[in-house]
Amino acid sequence: MNIHIRNGRLIDPANRLDAQLDLFIADGKIVGVGNAPDGFAATRTINAGGLVVAPGLIDLAARLREPGFEYRATLESEMDAAMAGGVTSLAIPPDTDPALDEPGLVEMLCYRAKKLNRAHVYPIGALTIGLKGEQLSEMAELIEAGCVAFSQANTPIVDTRVLSRAMQYAATFGFRVWLQPLDPYLSKGGVAHDGEVASRLGLPGIPSSAEIVALYTYLRLARQTGARLHITRLSSGESLDLIERARKDGVDVTCDVAAHHLHLCDMDIGYFNPHCHVVPPLRSQRDRIALSKALADGRINAICSDHTPVDDDAKQAPFSESEPGTTGLELLLPLTLKWAAEHKLPLVDALARITSEAAKIAGIAKGGHLSVGARADVCIFDPDAHQLIDRGMLRSQGKNTPFLGLELPGKVHFTLVEGTLMYEAGR
Repeated sequence: MNIHIRNGRLIDPANRLDAQLDLFIADGKIVGVGNAPDGFAATRTINAGGLVVAPGLIDLAARLREPGFEYRATLESEMDAAMAGGVTSLAIPPDTDPALDEPGLVEMLCYRAKKLNRAHVYPIGALTIGLKGEQLSEMAELIEAGCVAFSQANTPIVDTRVLSRAMQYAATFGFRVWLQPLDPYLSKGGVAHDGEVASRLGLPGIPSSAEIVALYTYLRLARQTGARLHITRLSSGESLDLIERARKDGVDVTCDVAAHHLHLCDMDIGYFNPHCHVVPPLRSQRDRIALSKALADGRINAICSDHTPVDDDAKQAPFSESEPGTTGLELLLPLTLKWAAEHKLPLVDALARITSEAAKIAGIAKGGHLSVGARADVCIFDPDAHQLIDRGMLRSQGKNTPFLGLELPGKVHFTLVEGTLMYEAGR
């Protein structure tokens, strides 16, 4: 299908483009920006008047719950949510059941996702077998099967000698290691930020030092081994100085922050709201402000949704017994737009955090931009339209989000994946 997207405000952060330009698509690729190529004849025209035409969004942390947790969500339900949210590329953490530590499991996941013909899936392989932190996975074989990086998800490696060897292995082949900084002993048994709110509610706390201690170790080992490091889901403002210092020392390190950490703090737990039970925990208001500013000035590279659908029974339990996680695929764009408005950032800079910058981290050369010849993954949305977040509008099987009942900016009207119109909301 040849598609002509006309009258839209074309925003392409990778090319620093923000202008009223038409977009032309043929054979699944961008074939023209501004002007149609010779001989182009549209079989479908989309009128994007009053809308933003942007690259399809890239989410650096989206759990689709397959294999092993289909009772919480399925590939079908979460792919539908991705399309409704304008998300065309998904990086998948390895904490499935079984963990993504074998090439066959990775190939099966990629095959299932490709058969659904919706969002592109980029598995993150398990750094160690079974995520047990004892024996290294066969990273080279996992890369051949389709993995783009390696991680321990939310399960830190206790034995730092194993972690050092894993980084050495990855550095030898240029593989990027994605780690969430959370010391297993300092965080053990905790469910909320170790502060005034946790003390008042009688909740076991996780101190900021749990992140700082782990992060210092990761950065020191990365410097020693030469590993390419990505720090996922920062929660503490104190982490920023460590990362900046490591960068000045020559460590190749990037980092991201979950969208909910830009808008919420431990005060939002209120009276034991289980929707606010997440890992890492919601920190103090000071931490939230520091992270938000660091994202605005570029010290934090990208935003992820940390999409973790949880079934109602597991979520509607006492706070300390509830399962951590929040649904975020359909909220990645609205929460990014809300953050950008608070900082008065141009849309081109805001969208970079969920398109071009995220593409660099995941190594997605074909996506995250609208250059001629690029894969035609496109998100068309109204940045000024507000929508009420309720259970009925969420396509994800998980309805667990602390933003229920709030109005957020940004409504996706069309999502295209490789030139195929996969979602259309109408106008």
